[in-house]
Amino acid sequence: MEKVASSIEQALIEIQGVSKSFGNVKVLNNISLSINKGEFFSLLGPSGCGKTTLLRIIAGFEKPDSGRIIIDGVDYTDAPPYRRPVNMVFQNYALFPHLNVFENVAFGLKYQNLSKFEIKKKVLEALELVQLSGFENRKPSELSGGQKQRVALARALVLKPKVLLLDEPLNALDPKLRKEMQIELKKLQHNIGITFIFVTHDQEEALSISDRIAVINNGQIEQVGTGYEIFERPRTEFVANFMGARNLFNAILHRLGKHIFEVELPNLVKFRISMNDEKIKPIPDEFKFVVRPEKIFIRKTPLKNSSFVSVPATVESKLYYGASTSWILRANGFLIFVEEQNRDVKFRQDFYPGEKVYAVWEKRNIVFLETR
Repeated sequence: MEKVASSIEQALIEIQGVSKSFGNVKVLNNISLSINKGEFFSLLGPSGCGKTTLLRIIAGFEKPDSGRIIIDGVDYTDAPPYRRPVNMVFQNYALFPHLNVFENVAFGLKYQNLSKFEIKKKVLEALELVQLSGFENRKPSELSGGQKQRVALARALVLKPKVLLLDEPLNALDPKLRKEMQIELKKLQHNIGITFIFVTHDQEEALSISDRIAVINNGQIEQVGTGYEIFERPRTEFVANFMGARNLFNAILHRLGKHIFEVELPNLVKFRISMNDEKIKPIPDEFKFVVRPEKIFIRKTPLKNSSFVSVPATVESKLYYGASTSWILRANGFLIFVEEQNRDVKFRQDFYPGEKVYAVWEKRNIVFLETR
């Protein structure tokens, strides 16, 4: 292992051009990422996209076909797992069933040439950190799912790694406990200041706990950004769809001035919009944009306001979820999805299948997608 110059001043981890194949299947394709010290960073994507393979490469359990893994300025690409300043929490927690909680947490410390007093002190501190003081003598079979997850965390944290890797550790928990553990995990990471790299396929989970997110699709990074950027400003069609921005519009662009354009939704509506050319490079005649379902509302008449777009449509169906209602509209052969919060049942408007309406949204909520 050798010390290498960091290309990014604050980066604790640099993943440089990492590729990995299993047989003829390319799982990772030239992945490059920088993750900062003390950051809660999530790898988000559907099953099979390569996120767990990338985590295992960082941990040293898999070797990349090409590329480098730099941690705190040191090249660990060829280093075995036990030589890396990282620890990993697995999906199934991997607790030893024949050992009690204390022995599970102390397992890795036995190889660090520490006295029994030092081991006991570190284990008790770690258990206090994850709120399991008093559970030292219990076996894994005597613990709940959430308690097992905390033991796995304590066992990883007791070794004081620079980076904690978490491979979908909340998957086995029921929805209520999972949400509680998300809060606890974020609070724990904030308190100890260790860099967390968290793998999940759950969009809401990634949004709620992450400082930044990398969305991965078919072994490639689609977008890296904060939860707000990923959710509100997707750059690609995949990210938009994956994050629930289901309204994808194919439009034609006409330049009217330096920064003024006419957007045409064929056989539906034309409207003007002001934008910087840099949003669409190069500017094509045809392009795609999305509008999130919760940014659209339904009216019986068009809204005569230049800041809004009104698209004629027909109500196709309605799904009532209690806190919200989902509407599906049809406009010239394609569907528009609308999500409405049920804030005031008494005064809310209702619409019926077959009714002629308008889907309305503010122009500022239009998100232009990159052309590829």
